[in-house]
Amino acid sequence: MASLVPVWVALVLVFSLNVSPSLSIASFVFGDSLVDAGNNDYLFTLSKADSPPYGIDFAASGGRPTGRFTNGRTISDIIGQAMGEKGFPPPFLAPTTSGDTLFGGVNYASGASGILDETGSLFIGRVPLSTQISYFEQSRAYMVGMVGQNATDEFLKGSVFSITTGSNDILNYMEPSIPFLGQEKVSHTMFQDYMISNLTLHLKRLNELGARRFVVVGVGPLGCIPYVRALKLLPDETCSSVANRLTQGYNMKLRRMLDQLNDKMGPSSMFVYANSYDIFMGIIQHYQHYGDDTTIT
Repeated sequence: MASLVPVWVALVLVFSLNVSPSLSIASFVFGDSLVDAGNNDYLFTLSKADSPPYGIDFAASGGRPTGRFTNGRTISDIIGQAMGEKGFPPPFLAPTTSGDTLFGGVNYASGASGILDETGSLFIGRVPLSTQISYFEQSRAYMVGMVGQNATDEFLKGSVFSITTGSNDILNYMEPSIPFLGQEKVSHTMFQDYMISNLTLHLKRLNELGARRFVVVGVGPLGCIPYVRALKLLPDETCSSVANRLTQGYNMKLRRMLDQLNDKMGPSSMFVYANSYDIFMGIIQHYQHYGDDTTIT
């Protein structure tokens, strides 16, 4: 199931970004555990994927854990290969990620992280999106030192920057407030707007650093994941409509924001919205079409 849908999604993104699948391009990956390629292995954190069964179907590692929060490839791995990448962008925090390696793309994503710096604090260590971009800035400075400003700018223009984040921000927002701490939750609308305003600043910062082709992934149907269903004490085969409405509202504002950035920044920059919500909701509702005979339970 996991290998069917992302492949055609990847191809849609390839053609949307005018990328030839026969040409290898560099990918710079930002986000959370959905695309973390092992950065959290180098942190003191409760959010790790360094033991089985993680990685059991990842051929590149021989079935050993790599820090990916999945049994096999992440969605960014799949999309990268569809766009012609010969390997996988290595985690930035790995000691071996240096020198010419940077010109093949880098993965800055970190499990438990979010758009907001405070997201995931219960897990202790994680790399927020703002810090991920600071790490990219370090990589860029090294590239400029190696090949010069103009060559770096041209290289980054041809690279793809994928951002997969937002899920943890919403999940943290949905968690029950801790009594006596005096922290009142803002409304759903205000929280969505807060996420969007922060993400907009992050995207503009990347653009100022040379990024031109963006794939920004929306948040999936969080109301259907086991954690939220348990949190809301929902019966089998039931998703949280409150969580899904919150997610859909955020996605709608995200798509609108990306349209505005496309209008303002013109043809030199491109922002592609990846609609993960409808994709995975379709899998949940029509799982039989993907070779799975189980239900949401």
